[in-house]
Amino acid sequence: MNEPPEAAKGENPPPGAAHGAQTEKGGSLFGAGEHVLLVDDKNRKHLRRLRPDGVFHFHNGLLKHNDILGRPEGVTLRSSKNSRFTAFRPTLSDAILLMKRGAQVIYPKDLGQILMLADVAPGQRVFESGVGSGALSMSLLRAGARVLGYEIREDFARRALNNVSTYLGTEALGRYEIQERDCYEGIGASGLDRVLLDVPEPWRVVPHAEQALRAGGILLAYTPSIVQASNLRRSLETTAWGLAETCEVMTRNWHVAGEAVRPEHRMVAHTGFITHARRMTD
Repeated sequence: MNEPPEAAKGENPPPGAAHGAQTEKGGSLFGAGEHVLLVDDKNRKHLRRLRPDGVFHFHNGLLKHNDILGRPEGVTLRSSKNSRFTAFRPTLSDAILLMKRGAQVIYPKDLGQILMLADVAPGQRVFESGVGSGALSMSLLRAGARVLGYEIREDFARRALNNVSTYLGTEALGRYEIQERDCYEGIGASGLDRVLLDVPEPWRVVPHAEQALRAGGILLAYTPSIVQASNLRRSLETTAWGLAETCEVMTRNWHVAGEAVRPEHRMVAHTGFITHARRMTD
């Protein structure tokens, strides 16, 4: 399955790309069909797609799309209730956290670490299973990889294709293929550079990854439970694998207001464990 849903086949400018006319300072103006991130006075974020004569409906008023179209990033607008919003193009992190999804996505804090630990680079052949809503796929494609995904749920596969097309543009679909297959039954590819897993029992995929990865390739699995990570580490204790490590990522923001500086009361703590290992020669 590598055809996008019908709704995703039109113009889908990706976040961060150039759009419309250029401003005097080198930026670009908002155009129809692209997404806009609206941030209110309390830093609440709203992700919407612009269309001529459209209207955003918020609890604190209405905003007309026409008031944003043709304007530069960073413009401040007032709603019908005089509430203030600032308009930006969404980052990939914004898109992942705010996009429509059927499955729980991997958090951006973990996605960044995954890209580094798996050493993902342009042109690499990457296998991914547990595609879900496509958050990891989008990160891999943005890094320039070619991605083959296995997903057992047709609705998840279609949602991932739609999200990739919507937020990265239809060009990315040329490097993205999803097959409705179960990775526990095998990986129908060889000479892969990376195997990335977000499945409940990744240790069942280790023998298949051993055959599919090139020497020196990297296997990485994301697991919510330390028991899952422990089972995976035991399965990696063979001569085919080396340099195995397990870690987690926790992010704590700080409140900075003048001389009032302290950690935020809330933090994004545990979300999952990241286990990675290198494929050795036979």
